[in-house]
Amino acid sequence: MRFVIARYPFDLSKSGVLASMKGVRPEIVTGESVTIGRRRYPVKQVGQVITRQDRRDFTGGEVIRAMTHLGFTCHARPDAAPVLVSTPLQTSPALIGAVSQDG
Repeated sequence: MRFVIARYPFDLSKSGVLASMKGVRPEIVTGESVTIGRRRYPVKQVGQVITRQDRRDFTGGEVIRAMTHLGFTCHARPDAAPVLVSTPLQTSPALIGAVSQDG
């Protein structure tokens, strides 16, 4: 299929994208991403590999549109696991001792 990315036309296919991304290690995903094979890549990394252009020359939306049309799964942002953070009251040794003596 023909896609325009950064004002340049590209003929892309699903098999061509899979071949281009083969052996490419995914960078850390901090924003939009696309699943290619069993790996999740940042959209800007995918765009750079398949177009051989600088990441500043195209938008993530252009790459997401192309990857979606080719049948790849795109993600808005990375899945983040909730982080349990103790509050100062939960970690204060003085309060821990006071609570255990009263209870």
